[in-house]
Amino acid sequence: MATEHNTTYRDRKLHYYVSGEGKPLVVLHGWGASGKLMLPLAQSLSSMRKCIIPDLPGFGESDEPSQSWSVDDYANCILTLIDELGFRSVDILAHSLGGRITLKLCARQQIVGRFDKVLITGGAGMKPRRSAKFYFKKYFAKLLKIPFAILPEPAQSRQLDKLRKTSLWKSLGSSDYQQLQGVMRETFVKVVSEYLEPCLPQINHEILLIWGTNDDTTPLYQAERMNEGLRNSALVTIKEAGHYAFLDQPYQFQRIAEVLYKG
Repeated sequence: MATEHNTTYRDRKLHYYVSGEGKPLVVLHGWGASGKLMLPLAQSLSSMRKCIIPDLPGFGESDEPSQSWSVDDYANCILTLIDELGFRSVDILAHSLGGRITLKLCARQQIVGRFDKVLITGGAGMKPRRSAKFYFKKYFAKLLKIPFAILPEPAQSRQLDKLRKTSLWKSLGSSDYQQLQGVMRETFVKVVSEYLEPCLPQINHEILLIWGTNDDTTPLYQAERMNEGLRNSALVTIKEAGHYAFLDQPYQFQRIAEVLYKG
């Protein structure tokens, strides 16, 4: 049974679950989810690991940040939580956005020795292949903003804010973007606009990548690119699984994770 806990980070509530006993395993969820989504997987590993499953700021029971965050801000938050809990060394299991955070952390020189066994599944951060439709929307959005460039502040900001509230502007954004407002919308833009290929050569950790062959959010070609860029990684694919391979094929995913974390 998982227990719930609260702490604070930058004067905002940070909520997390704890399940199991043993060496600490930090479990990180993806964008739009929460720690609760990861609980069944964490509890399946709780016989061999003490799982710490945070709600990343802006998700679940954790407060939104007071201002927009980058991937590095999320990385700093997780590292602070690890320190606060008194863990010198932890294992990591990360999904999607959690994968971005993990890559950022592993690329930091001061992290050497802090992370042991690392598993990333459906990890985001690789530059996607874009369609002509994507680029049309991107440059059309820039075109819409040009007339406001000549306005002085604060008039410029007011007019741009009105533009962003129009149905035309909203139609140019992704479904995730359209559902967000305020700080989390700005955070989303920062997070998805940063591609992490430059981080890969700086990472010496051994990392296991587990990918669903039917993943259409972070497609398999992104996993292959990540695997090629990392020095010490292995890629395992799971058939008949998508972006949430640990939900689509839970037994198979669990068996692979147990092999990694055994001992």
